[in-house]
Amino acid sequence: MRKSAVPTEQDTAPEPVSLLAGLLALTVVSGLVDAVSYLGLGHVFTANMTGNVVVLGFAAAGAPGFSISATLTSLGVFLVGAAAAGRVGRRIAGRRRMLISAMTAEVILVGAAALIIWLAGPAPGWRRLTVIAILAFAMGMRNAAVRRLGIRDLTTTVLTQTLTGLAADSRFAGGRDPRAGRRIGTVVCMAAGALAGALLFRYVNAALPLLIAAVITAGTAAAFWVGPAARASAMQGSTS
Repeated sequence: MRKSAVPTEQDTAPEPVSLLAGLLALTVVSGLVDAVSYLGLGHVFTANMTGNVVVLGFAAAGAPGFSISATLTSLGVFLVGAAAAGRVGRRIAGRRRMLISAMTAEVILVGAAALIIWLAGPAPGWRRLTVIAILAFAMGMRNAAVRRLGIRDLTTTVLTQTLTGLAADSRFAGGRDPRAGRRIGTVVCMAAGALAGALLFRYVNAALPLLIAAVITAGTAAAFWVGPAARASAMQGSTS
């Protein structure tokens, strides 16, 4: 039987504000992390893999400033991180525990990357590839955990579908602007994180944006741990 295109109550039921706020905070973190990786690690993304696929094409064409090895490292390790989180997630009961576990790992890994940059700087060679791998693994784990939540328009790392939905569902297009606030908030948070990360990278220190990213992620994980609304939402369908 063909599935109805009419949204169901489950499709339109609102998520707790605390959960949405936490995912928006992680979106800011993605902007911070990608600002450092793109500006300081050789024009490579560690959170936005769509951008990396395009960058890989640039690097393969020999465009100056792009690296095949750096981009492949980010893509490959991101996939390993997502696969690892998927495997661990099948052994963890509850989406809340899965997300908190992924964020805890992210805090440790992003903090380690910040320490390496603080001590050695975003130097070329193996140190740069090591930092790229650490950040990509962390982002891969987080993406897998957020994907398991199934929250629309809040992947925390990519905006293409969010922007498409914002335009296609707008009143100008004859729609009703569903989730417009969430979608706009996601775009603003990503841009704010990227802006802050770029300013800190250029005028203070390359390690500081990553340190701030780790602190934000730690705070978000703590909020998910103690917040009853986020816990209740994240535990729905825990056996899925």
